[in-house]
Amino acid sequence: MKQTNILLESDTNELEIVEFRIDEMDDHNNLVPCHYGVNVAKVREIIRLPQMSRVVNAKPGVEGMIKLRDKVITVINLAKVLGKDTGDLVADRVVVLEFNNLMVGVLVHSVSRIYRISWKNVEPPSHSVHSEQVTGLVKMDDRIILVLDFEKIVGELCSESALRPLAEGALLSAEGGVVDRSHKTILVADDSLFIRNTLCQTLRSAGYAVTEAENGAEAWGIIQDKITHCTQDGSDFRSHISMMITDVEMPQMDGLHLTSLVRKEETLKSLPVVIFSSLASEDNKRKWIGLGANHILTKPDLPNLVRVADELTQ
Repeated sequence: MKQTNILLESDTNELEIVEFRIDEMDDHNNLVPCHYGVNVAKVREIIRLPQMSRVVNAKPGVEGMIKLRDKVITVINLAKVLGKDTGDLVADRVVVLEFNNLMVGVLVHSVSRIYRISWKNVEPPSHSVHSEQVTGLVKMDDRIILVLDFEKIVGELCSESALRPLAEGALLSAEGGVVDRSHKTILVADDSLFIRNTLCQTLRSAGYAVTEAENGAEAWGIIQDKITHCTQDGSDFRSHISMMITDVEMPQMDGLHLTSLVRKEETLKSLPVVIFSSLASEDNKRKWIGLGANHILTKPDLPNLVRVADELTQ
């Protein structure tokens, strides 16, 4: 965990993932090992499944509740969420996750080890195997590890962590009346299609123009193209992009490295940068502000998104 904290305060463009398995049975009743990963920064601990209580009228995928010291937490059956046929396989390990100010347990069959890797080695899922529950692929020598979008998975099952677009009428108005934001463009970088769509829908409903990027590398490419354009025609960069909103965890290039690159570029010194992340603890917020971010929003804090955008793009 100490190493992970270091990665979250720097621009190393690295992460540590916990590899775990949720196996399934094929049509011939043969076991098929399936490998998944989650950022260590989200993992609080890994335990054997204790006594579990069932939840009345629970959503499919919610297995029950367990007591973990002084807290009662929801346990998610990830095999059900992923639509796997597990036959008689028993999931008796619980990966306890903590993010979005929420703690939740995830049932898995086994936990392997922790790997430290570069985000450059995490590839976006190809369109042929695209799933909204998968945000990245890690190619190992003998297997592929799928990095899961736990914000989406947990958000759909636990209403207190869900992202919900805000009402358009409320977004278009402010204390001074109706606001015209159409001349301002916000660049949004997030690898989760679910979260990116929600963010962009909220901003567009408020009247902002929005440019989308699936990861930090794509966002940096967009920024460099705009810099080249500005150099050629002498225009101000912020007339093209007024602000950037970025996630932290993204394939190819994470949001911290992206923020660092922006702050090292003279043309972008005044570009407002907002980090929108489920890992935004008070400690991380201080570190990310030190790295160059202007503001930190904790998922799923959409109500403050447009207010912060208004303040930073004035």
